[in-house]
Amino acid sequence: MTENLRIAFAGIWSHKLRSFLTMLGVIIGIASIIAIVSTIKGTNEQIMKNLIGAGNNNVTVRLKQGSDDYWMDQGIPQGVMPVSQEMKEQIRDLDDVKEASFYMERSYVDDIRCGSQSLSQGRLAGVDMQYLSTCGYVVYKGRPFAESDFKTFRKAALLDETAARALFPDGNALGKIIEIKGEPFTVAGLYRRAEAFKPVINNLQDYMTYYTQDYGTVLIPDADWPILYGFDEPQICAARAVSTDAMSDVGRQVEEIMSSCVYNNEEISYKADDLVEKAKNRQDLSSSTNSMLIWIASIALLVGGIGVMNIMLVSVTERTSEIGLKKALGARRKTILIQFLTESAVLTSIGGVIGVAAGIALAMVISRLTGAPAAVSVPAIILSVAFSMVIGIVFGLLPSVKAANLSPIDALRRE
Repeated sequence: MTENLRIAFAGIWSHKLRSFLTMLGVIIGIASIIAIVSTIKGTNEQIMKNLIGAGNNNVTVRLKQGSDDYWMDQGIPQGVMPVSQEMKEQIRDLDDVKEASFYMERSYVDDIRCGSQSLSQGRLAGVDMQYLSTCGYVVYKGRPFAESDFKTFRKAALLDETAARALFPDGNALGKIIEIKGEPFTVAGLYRRAEAFKPVINNLQDYMTYYTQDYGTVLIPDADWPILYGFDEPQICAARAVSTDAMSDVGRQVEEIMSSCVYNNEEISYKADDLVEKAKNRQDLSSSTNSMLIWIASIALLVGGIGVMNIMLVSVTERTSEIGLKKALGARRKTILIQFLTESAVLTSIGGVIGVAAGIALAMVISRLTGAPAAVSVPAIILSVAFSMVIGIVFGLLPSVKAANLSPIDALRRE
């Protein structure tokens, strides 16, 4: 085998230009496939990151009417009981759940103000002690909620950066009083995400899918929620999974536990916002579109294989006397067959390696010019090089068989 490899490299090197032109079809085909696969992989990773965010692995389970969120502004639906403490502990004890938080919320709240300043269409949430850590928030000024805030029904509030800017343009929010539906609350602290994250917007479809206007959020202890909206309101669950892969399972398990709170109401149910499933659906759509491009790029590999077959047939004709001499000296058909198959496989393998390098470079250039994300796929690289070798073997088989079947007498007579 070592001798066959030496002969193959020597033959390729002695006809450098011809060998390169022969490999060109393989190089173009492999480079195109690597570039497309890298773009698909990068796009899929970006889709997953955009939907799931900065890695919190949070699953939100809330009441839904059909496929739409149920808005509590309509009133508490019939047949829905509050989530019991026993259910909360059961959810927190699930194997794939790191921690869980239970809260109530209102969106587009217009009656949050401080003097002449107001928070237009803000979000208000009544949260528990686990909310900040579960959802990936940290208090960067002031203090978080304390247990005493819940036990004594202290009217404390936490503001995010948007709400703080809207209500306190001068930047002095700590210790100040804000009014929520006419009730006074003291600003205890300001909070924000522990890891800043914004989705990457590359096109109109990404804008429509990922972009959300942040109108500002105010958090208050859930113990104070009945002061504003009444008692026994159904809660939303935010469960933090141990990994991204476990999010779907966590969502289903939490759904099952919380569904026992709903009875005699077929229109209302607890459902999880399955971001992983949404991401996979978008990934499938992206991959199915680009798979057509892969098939088109594969045509270049077919053309490259035909070129390899053609040049190997020429090589057999040029080396007829060499083949005849080897067979006259006792070389078997198998030896000649393997020699030419090795040369063909080496030729396309070199083309495959060059194609991989060109494909990675092409993917980076496309990413830079168009803004489309790209990520190199190691399995695709290994498969491409192996596939290029297979092309050499398949398309080099006919010339190799022809060489192996040459009669030594006829071969020497040609010379």
